[in-house]
Amino acid sequence: MRILVVEDEKELNRQLKEEMEENGFVVDCAFDGEEGHFLGDTEPYDAVILDIGLPKMDGIRVLENWRQDGRTMPVLILTARDRWSDKVQGIDAGADDYVAKPFHMEEVVARIRALVRRSAGLASNEITCGPVRLDARSGRVTVDGLTVKLTSHEFRLLSYLMHHQGKVISRTELVEHLYDQDFDRDSNTIEVFVGRLRKKLGVDVIQTVRGLGYNMIAPEATKQ
Repeated sequence: MRILVVEDEKELNRQLKEEMEENGFVVDCAFDGEEGHFLGDTEPYDAVILDIGLPKMDGIRVLENWRQDGRTMPVLILTARDRWSDKVQGIDAGADDYVAKPFHMEEVVARIRALVRRSAGLASNEITCGPVRLDARSGRVTVDGLTVKLTSHEFRLLSYLMHHQGKVISRTELVEHLYDQDFDRDSNTIEVFVGRLRKKLGVDVIQTVRGLGYNMIAPEATKQ
């Protein structure tokens, strides 16, 4: 999943980026409200970590503008203010959750996982598709109970497909959600990763929809 971190404190921004990347996310960073607003308005993020106290444009205004423009990605707001009124203001502006500074990084990661999970209509960190099981918290993938070792790119691709199983996902969408803005994006690499995934999983769960993209469906569904 690809997320955006908007935080003007450079050290905290760096720590958030590193922590989220260690937990399998692709991360873009912004250091002021204007940059954050632009990225969130033009790039397809699966979730956003947004500080309220930002230079150039405060986080509440950034969030309100996103929602007015129809941007629906889940947003977790960060605030150094512990007043209940600030939290209410953030929720009313369109935030999905909040964390007050100082916070534990593990809590932020857990809350982002929950937001991504809920936006996909899932109730658990463990996602299944036929014999394939993915634990978003531990990063473990199994097929019929046996662990399958995946590279970080293969895991992110599988995770995105499993979060959106039953839907046809284009190569362009996969590229947009699997790589950060500075990556030299090439949709042809998606085909390579899909091929590797199919071999490692050993089950027919990733279907190619000619001219459209890929669809992850449990084997039982493909027989109907």
